[in-house]
Amino acid sequence: MKINNKILAMVGTTVLLSASSCDSYLDVNTNPNNPTDAPISGLMTNITYQTSLNVYREGSAVANYVQYLASPNPGSGSDTMDPLNFSSLWFNLYNVMTDLNELTIKAEESGANHYLGAGQVLMAFNLGMTVDLFGDVPFSESFNFTTVTPAYDNDEQLYGQVFSLLDQGIANLESETTASIGADDFIYEGDVDNWLKFAYTLKARYMIHTKGTGSYSASEVLDAVSKGFTSNDQNAQVEFFEQDFNPWASVAINNANLLLGGWISEQFIQALDGTSYPAVDPRLPLLVGTTDEGEFVGTVNGAGRGNAPEQGARSTLVEGQYLTSRQSPVLIATYSELKFIEAEAALGTDQDRAYAAYMDGIEANMDMLSVDDESKNAYLTDPSVAVGAANLTIDLIFKEKYVANFLHPETWNDARRFDYAYKDFTQPANMNPDLGGEYIRRFAYPDSEQSRNGANVPEVTLLDRIWWDQ
Repeated sequence: MKINNKILAMVGTTVLLSASSCDSYLDVNTNPNNPTDAPISGLMTNITYQTSLNVYREGSAVANYVQYLASPNPGSGSDTMDPLNFSSLWFNLYNVMTDLNELTIKAEESGANHYLGAGQVLMAFNLGMTVDLFGDVPFSESFNFTTVTPAYDNDEQLYGQVFSLLDQGIANLESETTASIGADDFIYEGDVDNWLKFAYTLKARYMIHTKGTGSYSASEVLDAVSKGFTSNDQNAQVEFFEQDFNPWASVAINNANLLLGGWISEQFIQALDGTSYPAVDPRLPLLVGTTDEGEFVGTVNGAGRGNAPEQGARSTLVEGQYLTSRQSPVLIATYSELKFIEAEAALGTDQDRAYAAYMDGIEANMDMLSVDDESKNAYLTDPSVAVGAANLTIDLIFKEKYVANFLHPETWNDARRFDYAYKDFTQPANMNPDLGGEYIRRFAYPDSEQSRNGANVPEVTLLDRIWWDQ
């Protein structure tokens, strides 16, 4: 998208940001000075933009759990897996879903089937993110404006709703429409073919989550994969611009200004620097910064920086890299992720297909990051990476997906499915004793929900597993 078009779209949408998204059970007050209606185009702009920010918000919330990041302060609750208050994340997820509810109503009334289909795909995505974090959540009563204390729906049934929404979205995107999506769509600028590939990619993602359940079908995953992304050019992402730049860039800039954050976990460094695995990964210098001595040094989760100074002695996110430039995209779903889903689904029944997808996933991610050909080929031919179809394991697939999905929230879903079994992955120092030596499996319900809807909030612990994590 042209940067000027994005700026104009954002300016045009500014007055709409609080118009419809605050009409859910999350907000009970009405501001007479705010507009009470929003056009479908403005809703689309806000929804696609805020959906990308929800990916960042969730990624930031779980980055320490999967030891991408580590706090420079000892005993940080994000490192030690304490119960944290995610009221803001909850609010933002429901704000987007409220706007999506409004968009789908307007699209149905006007026959704007492509808007309707894209809205259903994004509703499935935002709902899926919410369920993956919290399990049972309100949905069926959340958007009818008859109650501020909606009932909670069963998480397994909500997953059925996710798949139903994706199927409905696909059908509507394939049908005739009275209005075409355009520059108001920050993800694809109205490219319906890419929206369809995105929908099938999401189907594959959510299907692979169910691998440990009776509803899982590897053949259905592979069918969805065959209709999903076929190159990096189709990645679902939102690119940012100078006036409102990428949120991971903000983390890097703030850290450089001594608002500490974005410190890299020792686990992630050692997964790429030749410590945990034989091959040194050429993506490391493209993802994180070095110390003043030009070395990669991580921070131990839960232990903090010790005697290290605030700058220069530990690796952090730094501005200007692929994920942390001011105009970098926030990645929602990628071709490389889909290839690793394919590898996992095919493993055990079609080793050749699984191995080809595994290698393609690595190469796609390296190409996205602009790894030079010599370094890429050296890595792809290293015997510890190029193990051959007969020797491919689920451990190698998850390891490479862990690297390729750096900072993406999907990794926490993988970590729970994989039972946190990444090589050399260790529990953080000062870990929450209430976990009894086990890793966290879900978020606690936010304080805002406990205070406003406490009678309906399920009683759970951080060790209670959501339906697919069994």
